[in-house]
Amino acid sequence: MNVLLTGGMGYIGSHVAVTLLQAGHRVILYDNLRNSEAGILARIAKITGQTPVFIQADIRATKTLTDTLQQHTVEAVLHFAGLKAVGESAQKPVEYYANNVEGTISLMQAMQEAEVRSLVFSSSATVYGEPRYLPLDEAHPLAATNPYGRSKLHIEEMLRDLSISDPLWRVISLRYFNPAGAHESGLLGEKPVAVPNNLMPYMARVATGELKELSVFGNDYPTPDGTGVRDYIHVMDLAEGHMAALFWLAEHPGWHTLNLGTGQGYSVLEMVAAFAKASGRAVPYRIAPRRKGDVAACYADPEKARRELGWQARRDLAEMCASAWKFQKQLQTG
Repeated sequence: MNVLLTGGMGYIGSHVAVTLLQAGHRVILYDNLRNSEAGILARIAKITGQTPVFIQADIRATKTLTDTLQQHTVEAVLHFAGLKAVGESAQKPVEYYANNVEGTISLMQAMQEAEVRSLVFSSSATVYGEPRYLPLDEAHPLAATNPYGRSKLHIEEMLRDLSISDPLWRVISLRYFNPAGAHESGLLGEKPVAVPNNLMPYMARVATGELKELSVFGNDYPTPDGTGVRDYIHVMDLAEGHMAALFWLAEHPGWHTLNLGTGQGYSVLEMVAAFAKASGRAVPYRIAPRRKGDVAACYADPEKARRELGWQARRDLAEMCASAWKFQKQLQTG
């Protein structure tokens, strides 16, 4: 199958690219390199023995996107392109809506023009907002609490409307929780261009001494140790979930939603302890005020994905931390 990955040079997109290439599929990566780098292409090639096609362009360049879909006879799209930091979204809401929502409208227009109607969308558990119950299943009410989450929710609503308007569309929205870890080779992992917004790469840089300490946002939540609890899922489990969803979609027209998570929540302090153990390094931290838009606890009910896709997360927290540390060491040695 010929598959286009928007944001394909990013953290999740690059790991999905490896998974698809190793399964024998042709991959076209489309990315503006805002939060990634061109060197990812060589790393993918080193792992897989194949260099995927790479188009450097913004997803809002609709004609370029349309031409890419047509020229490469794309059969399905996996949509990862977008901004993704909760805290930053509260400071720059217009930028988030412009990139995420406007970018997806551009993609929808390009796919309609090219007559490509199979789409896997990278959504987020943030669409659920403040949990009314745990674990979160797909029937939980939707009520995002920050601009990032609302951008994902708006996109889901647009894609649902599109699917209803034309029965030829096949769209699945994967609501995943907190991706972490790296490829087992240590060649691919999470390497933000700026200071990391996510916990795992931030801890890795603290462990190496690149950053002084970790800020733990709030220790007065109603959780066992007072810090926020999240469902961390290994990025390779996530990548395998995307491939399973892509091929499940071929037999299931219409609009669908699925959680991709483990069903297990870990607090920030539990994550700090696990990373310190995996790296053999201290991870100094300080308690900071709560961050606007954060919730106390959020973890998945992954049963629907197991039932529908035959998929479930297989890698544990120790593997996430060990692989992330291996990747960080590779960065240090070049």
